[in-house]
Amino acid sequence: MIKSRKKISGGQAAVQSLKKEKVEHVFGLIGSATMEMFDALYHEKKIKFIGVRDERTGTHMADGYARASNKPGVIIAGQNGPGATNLVTGVAQAKAAFSPVVAIAGSYSTKDKMEDAFQGLDQQSLFTPITKKTWTVKNSKIIPNVISDAFSLAMQPRRGPVCVNLPRNILAATNNYNINTKKPSFVSESTLKGNNEKITKAAKIINQAKQFVIIAGGGIKYTAKYKEVIKLAELLNIPIVTSAGHGDAIPFNHKLNAGQMGPRGNPVASRLIKQADVILAIGTRLGFNSTFYSYDNINKKAKIIQIEIEKKMLGKYFPIVVGINADAATATNQIYNEIKKQKIKLDTKNWTNLYIKERREYLINRDKDNLGRNFPIQPKGLFKQLRKALPRDTAITLDAGTLCLQATDALEYYNPPSLFTPLDFGLVGFSFACGLGVKIAKPKKTVVSLMGDGGFGMTISELSTAVEYGINTTTIVMNNQSWGAEKAYQKDFFGKRYLGADITSPSFDKVAELYGAKGFKVKKISEINEAVRAAIKCNKPVVVDVDVDPNALYSFRRDSFKHKQK
Repeated sequence: MIKSRKKISGGQAAVQSLKKEKVEHVFGLIGSATMEMFDALYHEKKIKFIGVRDERTGTHMADGYARASNKPGVIIAGQNGPGATNLVTGVAQAKAAFSPVVAIAGSYSTKDKMEDAFQGLDQQSLFTPITKKTWTVKNSKIIPNVISDAFSLAMQPRRGPVCVNLPRNILAATNNYNINTKKPSFVSESTLKGNNEKITKAAKIINQAKQFVIIAGGGIKYTAKYKEVIKLAELLNIPIVTSAGHGDAIPFNHKLNAGQMGPRGNPVASRLIKQADVILAIGTRLGFNSTFYSYDNINKKAKIIQIEIEKKMLGKYFPIVVGINADAATATNQIYNEIKKQKIKLDTKNWTNLYIKERREYLINRDKDNLGRNFPIQPKGLFKQLRKALPRDTAITLDAGTLCLQATDALEYYNPPSLFTPLDFGLVGFSFACGLGVKIAKPKKTVVSLMGDGGFGMTISELSTAVEYGINTTTIVMNNQSWGAEKAYQKDFFGKRYLGADITSPSFDKVAELYGAKGFKVKKISEINEAVRAAIKCNKPVVVDVDVDPNALYSFRRDSFKHKQK
């Protein structure tokens, strides 16, 4: 319990509240609205402040930190008005990814009328739709309670971002505070058990299966409790697929792991889901990027058993026969025990042997050398070289856009969580900044961020942050001199009438050097392996600028343009 013997400012109370939550890193951009809070951070040696160049990218850092650390990520927008509005894109991305980001924003004084205040804005209304909850503190005495509630709510299932608006005069006001420092307000793991009757019913349905498949999603990935899923799959000798963006939920090299399913995934995993008669969906909503909400991507006749921590997501997108509201790993273990108890054995030999053969052939064909010429570099050729060059413990962050979407299932992931994507929000400009947050959370991991040239151009200023704080990630810019996804749609559906699709950029490797980072330029596929290995070893922030064939365009969302004629 911290009981202030003398009156302290609201800003000091806010920082003491962060300390109580065991916060080790705070991302932020200073501003006059929150000077008391930043001054308190100056004196608080247990919290490291990471000064960013833009509140949006700072939020991506907090997001990456939260996903990688299994703890809340904290971002402070020091200025009300424009500082707060810059948070919006990052907070919306965190909401779509169920990432526990705690955003703290300065706000205009409660004594001012909003319409007359300098940089005045209704931040309460602005953030409410994109957070689990938004607070605007109007009494300095309740700052510790509000911050405690914010951390608790951000980490409660289903996780997500929250926002606390702190007006200038509230941070400046002085009071005596009692802050309980015994333990944080949040817990990092859920142990919610599934209903026993539903567990028994699920086991009985599984007992009838001929072509049984498990889908492992974010509920397994972010707890890294993949062993429970593998144990069940091995008991029944059945394949596992992973939901889109969660290819790291199960280690790549396990023989029963088919990889990512659906339109973003590979044909082997997708075929299994289209033919399965029983599907056990563990810790996944069966959401858009995995299914496009279409029976084109999942067997309409399959009996679906779904385990979900958020009750309202059970059966939301597809009808289910059993819905189990529980922690993914906990309920999976319950089903395993019930199957053992009932002595259930499935005749899955042909089903699973066919899958194993198909998976082996797919991987062999993927690694064949006929991936295009040495120049220009084809995306598949780049991904092959990355599979060779990247250490197994690599954490990989992706952007949205055609090139990065092609990488979703083309790379290999071994230690969850090790794949961080913006797929649910489809955000370009996410990967580099997210990677900086991941690296701070996991400093011993190799962190590699893949981006297109357009997305990297949006966020390049954070090279200053990386250099200043020694955040040594490797960013691979797949440079095709275009907004590739949109150019592909213009090519395939709009008669090659290109407008705004082609872009020019400086040499990113040279720009990196100007910032004080290290830069490499790659023009031929034979140069990739050496450049990436050197980048990882150089112990500096690195940008590898890779010239990718500008004609290697692919329209992912062909379904969106069915109405168009070529």
